[in-house]
Amino acid sequence: MFSSCSSLPKKPPDVTKSRKSKTENLLKVDDHDFTMRPAFGGPAIPVGVDVQVESLDSISEVDMDFTMTLYLRHYWKDERLSFSSSTNKSMTFDGRLVKKIWVPDVFFVHSKRSFIHDTTTDNIMLRVFPDGHVLYSLRVTVTAACNMDFSRFPLDSQTCSLELESYAYTDEDLMLYWKSGDESLSTDDRISLSQFLIQKFHTTSRLAFYSSTGWYNRLYINFTLRRHIFFFLLQTYFPATLMVMLSWVSFWIDRRAVPARVSLGITTVLTMSTIITGVNASMPRVSYIKAVDIYLWVSFVFVFLSVLEYAAVNYLSTAQDRRERKRRERSLPCTCSISQTRSMTMLDGTYSEADTNSLAGYTEEPMGPEDEPEEKQKVPEKSEHMVVHLSMSSEAAGIKKRKSLRALNIIQNTHAIDKYSRMIFPGSYIFFNLIYWSVYC
Repeated sequence: MFSSCSSLPKKPPDVTKSRKSKTENLLKVDDHDFTMRPAFGGPAIPVGVDVQVESLDSISEVDMDFTMTLYLRHYWKDERLSFSSSTNKSMTFDGRLVKKIWVPDVFFVHSKRSFIHDTTTDNIMLRVFPDGHVLYSLRVTVTAACNMDFSRFPLDSQTCSLELESYAYTDEDLMLYWKSGDESLSTDDRISLSQFLIQKFHTTSRLAFYSSTGWYNRLYINFTLRRHIFFFLLQTYFPATLMVMLSWVSFWIDRRAVPARVSLGITTVLTMSTIITGVNASMPRVSYIKAVDIYLWVSFVFVFLSVLEYAAVNYLSTAQDRRERKRRERSLPCTCSISQTRSMTMLDGTYSEADTNSLAGYTEEPMGPEDEPEEKQKVPEKSEHMVVHLSMSSEAAGIKKRKSLRALNIIQNTHAIDKYSRMIFPGSYIFFNLIYWSVYC
């Protein structure tokens, strides 16, 4: 029994019980003052940076900002953290050790909000190599300002930048640089936005000067976004074009149909106002004209002009009818057995079907003197023949006459302004669209 127990493999020692003392002895955290940068008093310490963009969460035109989630990594050498190792392996720690050593004080310029993710623990990693090189990585979500130009909206492209800089150390104490040039920035191929196409990411760096503190190294993450136009074609441009085309329908409606033409014009004007209000509600209140404003307001002017066109047609038609009525009253005598107004209407050839039916009882035989009043017997013979000429001898002739007069009535009621508007309005709007899309596309 003793021999069988002695043959069992020995349990390896629990190294976690002595890890604390080993870590303190290797890194010598308590033996140095980590409130000062490495090589204090000497040349500037180089700190390399690389970034991996995890997601581009949102772009806000109203607030003029963007939200990005990224992995930010720093590389530098601190000989105070060097340790001896037979295997030359690095040591990895979480965020608890970061508070005990020196780390670069990099911040995001023009940031509005930012935070380090802490689910399930702080997303911070510290890796120390035996020669003192340090890798410091953290996962950050930042919302930063982006100066956008909406003069070509929604046919625009926007370029935004995320800027990194040391808060306390000038270029004499800390040299911030991209570790691998343009390759220091990597992105996920699956990054996409609903309204934008991400064209490219690239990095730049330059010095930033502050009058009170001096020069600082600043790193830039630049990316260009091109807006998808299809959404705005469906929601803005296409409805506005339909409203303009709908306003042209009134040119083919009888000018005497006042309720139809007025209601159509008011409906299109109010619809265009609603479209303009909806677009501006989702945009910042800029002091310059946007491309979509030009299109919508020109469309609004076309719709409004169609309403004014009918006002002009109605006014001129009424004035013309009034002048003709006065002229006829002065030039035509009174005819027998028919009121003066009806006689003038029939002689003009524009009488209605009711007027035609009222003549069905008249014959070609002249009326006797005994059937006429004394004053009507004095009517000239020419007027009597004019009335007789307008009477219908048979039902077939009456139908033919009514059809021809109805066609003549339609032609006479189509005002010249409506005829010209049917060509001028569509032609002008097509010409405007050709210029607009050639300039902004």
